[in-house]
Amino acid sequence: MSEETVPESDEANITSEGVDRRTFLTRAWQVGIALIAAAGTWTSFDILRSVRASGLGGVVRTVPEAEVTEIPIFVRSAQTYLTRIDDEIVALWQRCPHLGCRVAWCESSREFECACHGSRFNRAGEVRSGPSPRGMDRFDVIITEEAVEVDTGAVTEGAPPGEESIDEPPAGPSCSENVT
Repeated sequence: MSEETVPESDEANITSEGVDRRTFLTRAWQVGIALIAAAGTWTSFDILRSVRASGLGGVVRTVPEAEVTEIPIFVRSAQTYLTRIDDEIVALWQRCPHLGCRVAWCESSREFECACHGSRFNRAGEVRSGPSPRGMDRFDVIITEEAVEVDTGAVTEGAPPGEESIDEPPAGPSCSENVT
């Protein structure tokens, strides 16, 4: 049996030809682990830093104030209907509070109507009939010189049934009744 001598330090691993295989692999692993740690730190920083929200859940720039009239307009980027009630611009969320179906504006009745379960809402989003537990939810509105901005991160629940702030009876037949 022959005895092999084991080097006692890294200096002993360096031969006249360069670094031996064991030292090279050890250093390669150390560099690889350091790179993974650096990438993890970089990624964590990107995930944890705060960013101003935009789109649904943040502030959405919509149309100029002059375009908002008493006839509701739908703004897809904010998933909102904008309408003018008296001199105030109101942003109503497109979702029915009952089960979350999309509520549509019916021009013939001049009401919002949920085709899923028949809830009906006046122009202010207040529930008139159907299974909805409350009126349509609203978003905060910010009016700037350029446009109406809707803060979709600030939701205000609609009023309970029976509370109506505007007196506008249906103007005609329901759109859901016209469907065959």
